[in-house]
Amino acid sequence: MSTNEQKIQYLVGNANFTNDASLPYNDLVCEFLDNFSKELFNSNLSKEFPDLGALAFWCRKQNILNLKKNFLSSEFRKGLGLVFHITPSNIPTNFAYSLLFGLLTGNTNVVKVPSRKFKQIDIVCNVLNKTLKKKKFFKLKKKIIILRYLE
Repeated sequence: MSTNEQKIQYLVGNANFTNDASLPYNDLVCEFLDNFSKELFNSNLSKEFPDLGALAFWCRKQNILNLKKNFLSSEFRKGLGLVFHITPSNIPTNFAYSLLFGLLTGNTNVVKVPSRKFKQIDIVCNVLNKTLKKKKFFKLKKKIIILRYLE
C-alpha cells in the first residue's frame, strides 16, 4: 500500500469500483433510495439530527418518483460514468445529496467527505453500508464510494 493510499479512509465502498454509466432514475437505484430512506428513518441515532430526518424524507419513494416524472423527456440520456464529488464542510449532509443526485443520474460516484468529523456522516455511511448489504443491491456496491482524506 502506498503512502497516499494510507491517507484515505473508505467509509463506503473501496478502491475497486466500476465506471459503468446507467440510465437515469433506473429502478434499482430508486428502490435502493427508498430502502435507504426507511433504514435512515428507523435509525435511533438519526432522530438526534433533524437534517438526517430531512434527508430520509427527501429519499422516500414518492419524492423520487416526482423527480423522475419531472426529469423524463423524449431524449435518450445516460450517466457520464464516473463522477468525483468534493463536498463542502459547512453542512454535514451535503455529501449525501451530491451522492444521491449522482446515483439518480446514472453515475458511479466517488464522494470525498470533509476531514472534519460529523456524527451525521458516520450515521449516513453506516445506513448506506447496511442497505448495500442487501443482496438485491449488489450491483450498486461498486457505484458508491465515500472516502475521507486523513491528515
